[in-house]
Amino acid sequence: QVQLVESGGGLVQAGGSLRLSCAASGRTFSINRMGWFRQAPGKEREFVATIRWFGDSTDYADSVKGRFTISRDNTRYTIYLQMNSLKPEDTSVYYCAARRSVGLHSGLTEYEYDYWGQGTQVTVSS
Repeated sequence: QVQLVESGGGLVQAGGSLRLSCAASGRTFSINRMGWFRQAPGKEREFVATIRWFGDSTDYADSVKGRFTISRDNTRYTIYLQMNSLKPEDTSVYYCAARRSVGLHSGLTEYEYDYWGQGTQVTVSS
């Protein structure tokens, strides 16, 4: 099993920045990819960003491209989401996810991930 714990959420003014962290524990050797998703009240969970555990491949949702940056620290089994130029529409619960399979996949849908964190609230005020 893999356990994921997010941190770094909070309240911020529009235009501000936050950095989210997600620490993995347990059978971390099985992780192939990690990512961030978010879900606002009354809306479906949506893809935000993803990164391969090894290699440089990353991908972002169009809505956050150029503002958010996903990164990893392999030695600490941790990923980060640096969020700049935050907008009120970024307000959501942000979830960290991990995929264990090395099979060919996009990493862009929640159904491709096996483990999830509990979520951390990000609120951006106008």
